[in-house]
Amino acid sequence: MPVMTQRRYRRIQEVLRFRQPDLTLLAEDVHKPHNLSAMLRTADAVGVDRVHATHPTGGLPTYSATSASAERWVELVVHPTLDAALAAVRAQGMKVYAAHFAADAVDFREVDYTVPTCVLFGNERDGVSEAAAAAADARIVIPMLGMVPSLNVSVASALVMFEAQRQRRAAGAYDAPRLTPAERDARAVAWLFPREAARLRAAGLPLPSPTPEGELPEHALALLARLPGGTLGDPEGALSAASGPPDAGGRASEAAPDARGTRERHPPS
Repeated sequence: MPVMTQRRYRRIQEVLRFRQPDLTLLAEDVHKPHNLSAMLRTADAVGVDRVHATHPTGGLPTYSATSASAERWVELVVHPTLDAALAAVRAQGMKVYAAHFAADAVDFREVDYTVPTCVLFGNERDGVSEAAAAAADARIVIPMLGMVPSLNVSVASALVMFEAQRQRRAAGAYDAPRLTPAERDARAVAWLFPREAARLRAAGLPLPSPTPEGELPEHALALLARLPGGTLGDPEGALSAASGPPDAGGRASEAAPDARGTRERHPPS
């Protein structure tokens, strides 16, 4: 097995230890691709496994190269409506904090991010919608002491999510893996062998556990040989487009749409 693949597999294992499946972002109609890209990069950096969105960039997400290929490691679930997005995170028992100016809004550092949490951000022009603000469990603000009343949405999301990381680190949330071994194995296979993972999922088959060296096991190779879609791909080639080793993430991007929304996959631009 190539040395680079071994290194990537070890790096992937390290990253997956810190994934926080009960922490997420919800981008409500964030239209500008570079802002959505930056939000995905922040999510990756703090260990967020999945980001939710409603119609980003008009329903056709694209990504900026400045995201450092973060979309490869963080799953983006696109929902048709705000209600559908909120239902998805509520189903996971998450509290929703909306970044929104309101009379009852509190400093973003005063809420508890150690509980299952979704932080909701609005678009660049209008911010969080009134419906989203009303549906949230709390409204949070970043205190501004200058003439400019607000920060760029990607900057604001970074500040809030790193406060969430700070609180969770203090509470020991990163001390032990939060994903199950099976979930970590599935992520590793999807990242190392994205094309093969897509073929297995399309056939309704579960992703196998990789070998200790990060390879596909023999029984998976045998299954792939019987499936349409060509021959086994090169894991080195699958990852070579990424800028350096993966920062973090749990992207299952080739999966078919499910009840939570549409899973988008787009190559880095």
